[in-house]
Amino acid sequence: MRHDTGAHPERAERLIHTMRKMEERGITEQMIRILPVRASQGEIEYVHAPSYVQQVEAICKRGGGMLDLDTPLCSDTCDTALLAAGGVLKAVDAVMGASDNLKHVFALIRPPGHHATSMRGMGFCIYNNVAIAAEYLKRRYGLKRILIVDWDVHHGNGTQDIFLADPSVLYFSTHQYPHYPGTGWLDEVGRGEGRGFTVNVPLPIGTDDAGYLYAFNAILVPIALEFSPEFVLVSAGFDAHAADPLASMNVTSSGFGVFTDLVLEIARKKSQSRVVMALEGGYNLDALAESILCVFKALVSNGGGWLGKEHEKTSAAIERVRKRVEEIKVVQREYWGI
Repeated sequence: MRHDTGAHPERAERLIHTMRKMEERGITEQMIRILPVRASQGEIEYVHAPSYVQQVEAICKRGGGMLDLDTPLCSDTCDTALLAAGGVLKAVDAVMGASDNLKHVFALIRPPGHHATSMRGMGFCIYNNVAIAAEYLKRRYGLKRILIVDWDVHHGNGTQDIFLADPSVLYFSTHQYPHYPGTGWLDEVGRGEGRGFTVNVPLPIGTDDAGYLYAFNAILVPIALEFSPEFVLVSAGFDAHAADPLASMNVTSSGFGVFTDLVLEIARKKSQSRVVMALEGGYNLDALAESILCVFKALVSNGGGWLGKEHEKTSAAIERVRKRVEEIKVVQREYWGI
């Protein structure tokens, strides 16, 4: 709450409103709360250059300022960003630790992270929380195969950039295209040893639940099962919602519950059900809260509550998605059996 962005889409009210709705619906009573700790500078530097970390600290020390045209910092932002990244690491520890008996954790954090590259923060993001968690899983727990599913409406250019040449991290992104930040076309597949481990699904404007599910089932599911991840991280943005002011997609709140079920099914088959989700975008307060509620319902029920329902109905928009999916398959068949 102390990351004060003023009159900005990414503001504290996003979490205040969401937590209020969750408490009103009794969802919080079904969950265990985990208090975050600050990520260390060394952990932040798993993926970020020391010079960039120093730049963030310097802006905060002088009382705040703009990291870029879209990303305001205040005097407390540096500390809050460390707690956000550290919160995702604490979530990872809870899932990896046998004593906690937790398989799924959703880190309700801000600021978000998936646009932050190793050298630059942008698009409301300071540190790349999910990328830091992936490196942490490799370094702390020795994992060799980590899947990152990014369904935020904006392409996670920072996450892609960090793992572009890394075959131990499979980065999968659905996003509105063309849209900010302009990256994420289907031919961006990685570099060097990492070729094939970046899977971009640029979706046309207006894609709805059925279109997203078609893309997930046609691309994500077969590639993820072949990759066989030991852990699944989710960059959970909710700005693909039909009511979101910063994009033009048509996903419903319950649609995000379906997406969660699908991810949980992959995790059940391949990663001992281990999933950590981290909040990214989503800027309509009611749509964000309702969408997160649907995700928590799926997590609490351990999946199986949504699939096979009305979200699988065909729509006019799905025909454009089918065409795009076939284009993606042509590119990805060089690396995967799809």
